[in-house]
Amino acid sequence: MLETGLIIRALMRNKVGALLIALQIAFTLAIMVNAIFMIQDRNQQMSRASGLDEANTFYLTNTIFGQDYNYQAQLQTDLHAIRNTPGVIDAIQINAIPLSNGGWSMALQHEPGEDKDTLGSALYMVDEHGINTLGVNLIAGENFRQQDIQWREPSQSTWPPKTIITKAFAQDLYPDDWQSAIGKTVYISQTQPMQIIGIIDKLQAPWVGWNSVERSMLVPFQLESNSARYLIRTEAGRRDELMPEIEKLLAESDKQRIIRRVTTLADTRKKSYQRHNATNNILTTVIITLTLITAFGIVGLAIFSINRRTKQIGTRRALGATKWQVMRYFMVENFIISLLGVTIGIIGAVGVNMWLVSTFELSPIGGKLIVIGAMTLFIVGQLAVLYPARRASLIPPAIATRSV
Repeated sequence: MLETGLIIRALMRNKVGALLIALQIAFTLAIMVNAIFMIQDRNQQMSRASGLDEANTFYLTNTIFGQDYNYQAQLQTDLHAIRNTPGVIDAIQINAIPLSNGGWSMALQHEPGEDKDTLGSALYMVDEHGINTLGVNLIAGENFRQQDIQWREPSQSTWPPKTIITKAFAQDLYPDDWQSAIGKTVYISQTQPMQIIGIIDKLQAPWVGWNSVERSMLVPFQLESNSARYLIRTEAGRRDELMPEIEKLLAESDKQRIIRRVTTLADTRKKSYQRHNATNNILTTVIITLTLITAFGIVGLAIFSINRRTKQIGTRRALGATKWQVMRYFMVENFIISLLGVTIGIIGAVGVNMWLVSTFELSPIGGKLIVIGAMTLFIVGQLAVLYPARRASLIPPAIATRSV
């Protein structure tokens, strides 16, 4: 039978040290659980599918410095040359790059006029090759046709009469039946009608931290701009081979421009999530550091307790206590301290999570994570006290006969 009462009375005689360790365990648990929760949340964000063929897609910037330049003619020439390059699946001019943290946004509403409920969306200007180039799936409706594509001048404020939206956007617009969005008329810029002609499965917005990142729309526009982006999708495994080839092709075909910023979508994803990775690394370091500090605190308290009770331990050994019984004493003592600390820590973890939920709009923490955190600290505590407990078990019975 464990001498629980004896252990508790001994702890009460050194309650300051035991309480400090319990509070340290509580603090570690509260921080650990919420830090792991935040790491998981960021990992989920980073692993979200963008909807694009990222592994085989790259883009570049076509910057024009020539005078009296025929933007429309040169754009068609460029796209024709790129699309006919062996290994290229398709190519488009596009106003913004998904996952790049920079782009266009507009809002749609069910009825025209001011003071109407609106839903914001990322906006991508593409031609009829947009769906094929992006590698997204059209799950309802139809694609743009060549006659739908319009030229957009820099100061233009009018919009085409058709749009294609993502499934997530359709669900937000028509929560009862997202498929009913096909053929519906919505309004952009408060009064301009747009008919939804198609729905694509998934296409993320450029802003990876936006809580509506799945909400995107395509409009049939091509831009007259002296700095335009071309998005190119290649056959599997040929992206890196074709990047310098297409850069050279465009640069040599027209000397009145500069081809720059040739970048893969994979690199864009990595760059956009740099802060997420950095935050996760910091949180991981904090978790490890706090756990080690707690473990060393437990070791220090146990060694201090053993040094104070060396003669008492020797007396117990002389009275017949086995090495295992001595070890068990200190392990049970640590378990009691850990139990107090974990109990306080669970309350603290829930409190911190409630603050995170209200401040940063995170989802509530799961009970499973709290249980795992508590069990981890119990195990850490038992492992930490193992060495001091074994050291105590090796105190010889003869120590009881020595004078202080």
